[in-house]
Amino acid sequence: MEVTTERKWGEEMKFVTDTHAHTIVSGHAYSTMKEMAQAAKEAGLEVLALTEHAPTMPGTCGMFYFQNFSVVPRQMCGVELMLGAELNILDENGTVDLPESTIRNLDIVIASIHGPCYQTENTLEHNMQAYINAMKNPLIDIIGHPDDGRIPIDYEVLVKMAKETKTLLEVNNSSLNPKGFRQNTHENVCQMLKLCKQYEVPIVLGSDSHIDSAVGKFPLAEAVIRETEFPEELIVSTSAAKLKSFLRQY
Repeated sequence: MEVTTERKWGEEMKFVTDTHAHTIVSGHAYSTMKEMAQAAKEAGLEVLALTEHAPTMPGTCGMFYFQNFSVVPRQMCGVELMLGAELNILDENGTVDLPESTIRNLDIVIASIHGPCYQTENTLEHNMQAYINAMKNPLIDIIGHPDDGRIPIDYEVLVKMAKETKTLLEVNNSSLNPKGFRQNTHENVCQMLKLCKQYEVPIVLGSDSHIDSAVGKFPLAEAVIRETEFPEELIVSTSAAKLKSFLRQY
C-alpha cells in the first residue's frame, strides 16, 4: 500500500463508522440500544458497532446476552448495527472471556486490557505477551485503547504484530480526554500513529461512548491524527466498505 500525505490538513475528515460503543447493559453506561442508534443517525454514521463489555468486567451482562443477538435487527434508525463485544484480555496467554463458539457469531470483536479484569503481572514483558497472543487469535478484529501509560508496552512490537496478524489498532477518543483516568494517552497515541504510518498499518477510530451524546464524536482522535499527519488511506473509519474488508481477514 502506497502511503501519501497529500491531504490538506485544514480539510474536514468524514468518519462514517464508530466501532466502539456501550449501552446500558455494560453496567457503567447510560443509554439504550435505540438511543445509541438514533444518536448514530444524527451523527451521520453509516455503521455503529455496539461492543458491550464481556462478562469478566464487573457489572456487565452475562454470556447469554452475546448469544441472543439473532433477535436484534441489524438496521435501526437508518443505521447499520454491528453487534459485538469488547473482550477482556485476561493474561499473558491472550486468554479472553467468551468461548470461541460465541465469539464466532459476533459481527465485530475488540480485545482490550482492563485493570479490574487483568490477571497477570503488569510488566512490559507480560503485557506484550498478552497483546501478541491476543492478536494471534484470528477471531479478534481490533485491539482496544492500547494507550494507557499505566500498562507499559513496546509500541514498535505492537504495530509490527498488528501488521503481521492483520489486526486493527484503535485510536480511542475517550482515552484522549484529559479528564480521563488513563495516563499519557496523547503521547502514546502519537507514538503508535507514527509507527503505524511508518509500517503502513491501518487504524480504526472508536468513540468508546458510554452515553448517546458521545456516539460518532471523534474530536480528540481527529486532532491527534492531524498532529501526526496520519494518511487517510490507513484510516478504515472513513468507509463502511473499507471497515468490512478488514474484519476477519486473518
